[in-house]
Amino acid sequence: MATEPAAAGPAAPSLVDRYFTRWYKADVKGKPCEDHCVLQHSNRICVITLAESHPVLKSGKTIKSISYQISTNCSRLQNKVSGKFKRGAQFLTELAPLCKIYCSDGEEYTISSCVRGRLMEVNENILHKPSILQEKPSTEGYIAVVLPKFEESKSITEGLLTQKQYEEVLEKRTGGTTGAS
Repeated sequence: MATEPAAAGPAAPSLVDRYFTRWYKADVKGKPCEDHCVLQHSNRICVITLAESHPVLKSGKTIKSISYQISTNCSRLQNKVSGKFKRGAQFLTELAPLCKIYCSDGEEYTISSCVRGRLMEVNENILHKPSILQEKPSTEGYIAVVLPKFEESKSITEGLLTQKQYEEVLEKRTGGTTGAS
């Protein structure tokens, strides 16, 4: 019985770590530190989340509201997908806005798709409880699910960073900000 805690030492990888590959888009649309994460499953489905370094997560900001209303004529909540061929899904480009996050300090962040494909679903749970976006960004606090075209599923990650490349970007960022100030 005394050996049981030692055997349970290393924790099993999470569901996300086990089945998804993490890809990152740093400084989306040229905005410093506004990084997004794309979790790509082997079946090519991509889950769009905030990267750990995004100001909403890192600065401990209070989220006032989240809106999927992109413009007067476009709401991601109106996305209705049906059937085998995903009819009715909105088509997204890499820079297509998915939602806007409004913080209590007046800051506003636009979250982009980062991958081309059809919008399968948006996470309506974060509208009712925005705090899950910060508490569980890779699981329950995801932004949206996007399905790339089959023929593009290999090339969608070309403009994205691997976990290691992203960590290097973060190191340069912290090294550059401490030296400049």
